[in-house]
Amino acid sequence: MANNSYSGVKNSMVEANHDGEFGCTLNELRALMELRGAEAIVKIGESYEDIKGLCNRLKTSPIDGLSGQPGDIEKRKTVFGQNLIPPKKPKTFLQLVWEALQDVTLIILEVAAIVSLGLSFYRPPDAERTPGGVEDETESEAGWIEGAAILLSVVCVVLVTAFNDWSKEKQFRGLQSRIEQEQKFTVVRGGQVIQIPVAEIVVGDVAQIKYGDLLPADGVLIQSNDLKIDESSLTGESDHVKKTQEKDPMLLSGTHVMEGSGKMLVTAVGVNSQTGIIFTLLGTSEDDEEDEEEKKKEKEEKKKQRKTKAQDGAAMEMQPLNSDEAEAEEKKKSSMSKKEKSVLQGKLTKLAVQIGKAGLVMSAITVIILVVLFVVDTFCIQGLPWVKECTPIYIQFFVKFFIIGVTVLVVAVPEGLPLAVTISLAYSVKKMMKDNNLVRHLDACETMGNATAICSDKTGTLTMNRMTVVQAFIAEKHYKKVPEPENIPSSILDMLILGIAVNCAYTTKIMPPEKEGGLPRQVGNKTECSLLGFSNDLKRDYQAIRNEIPEEKLYKVYTFNSVRKSMSTVLKMADGSYRMFSKGASEILLKKCYKILTANGESKVFRPRDRDDMVKKVIEPMASEGLRTICLAYRDFPVSEGEPDWDNENDILSGLTCLCVVGIEDPVRPEVPDAIRKCQRAGITVRMVTGDNINTARAIATKCGILLPGDDFLCIEGKEFNRRIRNEKGEIEQERIDKIWPKLRVLARSSPTDKHTLVKGIIDSTVLEKRQVVAVTGDGTNDGPALKKADVGFAMGIAGTDVAKEASDIILTDDNFSSIVKAVMWGRNVYDSISKFLQFQLTVNVVAVIVAFTGACITQDSPLKAVQMLWVNLIMDTFASLALATEPPTEALLLRKPYGRNKPLISRTMMKNILGQGVFQLITIFTLLFAGEKFFDIDSGRNAPLHAPPSEHYTIVFNTFVLMQLFNEINARKIHGERNVFEGIFNNLIFCSIVFGTFIIQFVIVQFGGKPFSCVALTIDQWLWCTFLGFGSLLWGQVISSIPTSRLKFLKTAGHGTQKEEIPDEELDELSDNDEIDHAERELRRGQILWFRGLNRIQTQIRVVNAFRSSISLYEGLEKPESRSSIHNFMTHPEFRIEDSEPHIPLIDDTDAEDDVLINTPLQHKDCLHPSLLGNFCFSL
Repeated sequence: MANNSYSGVKNSMVEANHDGEFGCTLNELRALMELRGAEAIVKIGESYEDIKGLCNRLKTSPIDGLSGQPGDIEKRKTVFGQNLIPPKKPKTFLQLVWEALQDVTLIILEVAAIVSLGLSFYRPPDAERTPGGVEDETESEAGWIEGAAILLSVVCVVLVTAFNDWSKEKQFRGLQSRIEQEQKFTVVRGGQVIQIPVAEIVVGDVAQIKYGDLLPADGVLIQSNDLKIDESSLTGESDHVKKTQEKDPMLLSGTHVMEGSGKMLVTAVGVNSQTGIIFTLLGTSEDDEEDEEEKKKEKEEKKKQRKTKAQDGAAMEMQPLNSDEAEAEEKKKSSMSKKEKSVLQGKLTKLAVQIGKAGLVMSAITVIILVVLFVVDTFCIQGLPWVKECTPIYIQFFVKFFIIGVTVLVVAVPEGLPLAVTISLAYSVKKMMKDNNLVRHLDACETMGNATAICSDKTGTLTMNRMTVVQAFIAEKHYKKVPEPENIPSSILDMLILGIAVNCAYTTKIMPPEKEGGLPRQVGNKTECSLLGFSNDLKRDYQAIRNEIPEEKLYKVYTFNSVRKSMSTVLKMADGSYRMFSKGASEILLKKCYKILTANGESKVFRPRDRDDMVKKVIEPMASEGLRTICLAYRDFPVSEGEPDWDNENDILSGLTCLCVVGIEDPVRPEVPDAIRKCQRAGITVRMVTGDNINTARAIATKCGILLPGDDFLCIEGKEFNRRIRNEKGEIEQERIDKIWPKLRVLARSSPTDKHTLVKGIIDSTVLEKRQVVAVTGDGTNDGPALKKADVGFAMGIAGTDVAKEASDIILTDDNFSSIVKAVMWGRNVYDSISKFLQFQLTVNVVAVIVAFTGACITQDSPLKAVQMLWVNLIMDTFASLALATEPPTEALLLRKPYGRNKPLISRTMMKNILGQGVFQLITIFTLLFAGEKFFDIDSGRNAPLHAPPSEHYTIVFNTFVLMQLFNEINARKIHGERNVFEGIFNNLIFCSIVFGTFIIQFVIVQFGGKPFSCVALTIDQWLWCTFLGFGSLLWGQVISSIPTSRLKFLKTAGHGTQKEEIPDEELDELSDNDEIDHAERELRRGQILWFRGLNRIQTQIRVVNAFRSSISLYEGLEKPESRSSIHNFMTHPEFRIEDSEPHIPLIDDTDAEDDVLINTPLQHKDCLHPSLLGNFCFSL
């Protein structure tokens, strides 16, 4: 029959291509998809008779799908559109230049430079009476050069900034398009089940959907098994919607499959799907310039939506324990702590604000002192009257003082910090991809360096996730290896193979090996693969049974979910009776068995005593060897009893007959024990949270090294865990959790809710001095809340469902625990890179500000000119951040304990280095400034007139200053007091090339810079002296590292994190309404320095600090609509709006948690990260 229908489709397709018409239009299908439930069924009945009629109109077959001919696919794309939404156009280079120009500090400099430029062309009529002695005509004619040079350097800064942003955006877009090509979805074409890129899905395709999928297009249900969809992303309703062909067959893009499986006919794609229509309304796909009012309205709406969502309550099927208000309160706190997440962000912003304030004060004092000294000197000491004609000359002096003040500010404000953070994180993220860590939220990378606890799944993460049946208990006999088929009664064998074939998801199969002699490929859920492999080992072909009983003929399927902990499939037999096959965790399913098959194929009564006997003699020995035990059972429903009530699951899933119990081996990954040892040495506690039997879990934990012989550790089951943490009323108490978690190492038979409770309990705990930073791995849909609650959530790239991937921060593309250890290394490296950069920059800041300030006060002129300061600023910002932020990580990073959330950014050792180097540089610079002319036998550059030519004296001061910074950059590579600062320097080519390149540019500036850079060419002797004094930084660094930090009691640390209690309540109220909690804003609201807001030069870089978890997020579902660029990320994880509210955790009865024992998650193709996975990888700077 299938063949006939398919050939009919083929012929009709030829006709379709010929006459170019489909039986329904794009608008008809759009209108159809806007209907829901009964309305939609009526409409389908009226217009197309039934779903098959719709298939015929769309020239497709419900069984075999489209033919897959390229011509037909192209035609469908032309008529019905492609399955993608055009991304928003990237910002042009000119737009980025304009953004970089918005910076307040640069604007102040530009204005000052233009005023200076204008005044330099003014000639007073009475040149004799000019104060301060302007040099002769030719010199005063050259007065315009300084103003022009400042303008030119501002242009350079702006172009460098804009180019940085442009290249970053280009890089992220390139990565995004590459990832979008890898996103796959399963469709049926030409009768074959294939995976195609999501963008290739067309109207008329028949797509297979399963638990954990994010739907990539709109469609109508053709066939379903127990299908439940979470439509909260489109409707805001958190209840799961049951989908059936009879009642509600409409499936919408952007919604999640929370249970079951099925097939759908694709009826709308891209901008014509429901998500696409919303996108178009939001204007995401166009490059529309929204005016301010629209943006405000949108913000208001978002606030309203958030408020309504906050009241929606839980999205998983869990009811909050507390009332709505309490939940909202809990949420406010939890979102606060979640936003508090980036430790580095808080510390950096606070530090930048403090330094900025200090810089602002210093620059203001500098300007005031210069003006006062000039006025006193000119009008009091020299006694000159104010001559009207000379006013522009006086103004010129004031402008010069103002420019000096602004340059002090430019050097003081560490605007390179955001750039260093961005570069360090972007570099790390790129490199982490090679280490199988796909980072979705940039700040997760840095948070991972502070991790103190990892709660890991067992299956696939610690083990290889290649499961095989190695022991079996069949027909009252325990086989230590897979039995020969002739040893098993044929009636039992036939029943067993039939049960395995139909009661495993049809998407799970065993494929031939890719290479000759290799192992067969397991596709789909690994536990099911082991059972199908068992069927092959028994010399039986499960595929033949599946061909005979296609999925459409299964009468009813109870798919695996976290409540059932088992899977059952019902077949209708020829005589009208029903037979149900079930499989599940052995100790759970055996409690529901009342008969067992004996050696002669007969069934006998199975009493509780027999069951206890079997647990002791069969299940526990299997589990103690690290095997996972699965029970296979069946039940017959005779015709005489009539059709059972299939919705009464408790009755249906009882009175089973046990077929067999199998022991499945999943070997520990060989690299895991070593990775866990590294974690323990690095001060990170590893805990195993698994759905497996406690004996299996204990055996695997011992093999991995999580449990060490002789240690005092807890290893408990989910049921016992729940009993211990709840009071008499069944409420969870933090004090009770605090008694358990420090010693807990293995939590077995746990549900996803237990995992969430444990993670929340550890994070909220105050038992230890340091707040714990928890990383969690998860693969199932129900792991979402735990992944979101954790500081860093790791989702499995291969075995993980789309929902889990969405809730996560990092995706492990190889599902391997040792990749988590790499993430810890990179995280610690980011932290160290920022500290190195800070150590270097603060030394330059301190020295440059003090030199400019004291020089200005004593000589009425800054020894370092405005243009020179801007060059120093460029060295220490852009170049140094590039050089120091790209240091590769080393194993040594894992030899120390985590820093913790309150560890200051600048340690006492770093403070020692900063002050020590600062003292050396200041002594050198001031010696050169006030005695250098005698030492080098040259003219003094002090007290030069207004437009005096550059002097050798000040050129030497400038050159020595820059060379000292260059050599100190090498010192800055080590921040823990190490002696060998050159160690591994050649592993970082970027560092070497930047130091060398800066030296070359400095040489060119000094020798050929002339008037614009206020430089004079130096002799070889003078160069050698400058280099020798610069090299002194390295030698002095060795002296500093010899002084023990412990002796220097006066040293203080700096750059502590913002504590929660520092935030006043009224601010918290305001903040709870915002999407982002901007640490800088919080600091600035306090007061005095309103205009500091603009001082962190290069606004885009500042936005990077704030954009950690929004615009850079590779995949953030609830971010601003304009930063989305793919149809598949629309409102991607609202179902976890419960985020951290306390979910209701039922006291688990005998049907204990079986987290991932069964059909937990059909495996996806290794490369196929789902559409939404990285849809938002757009760097909207």
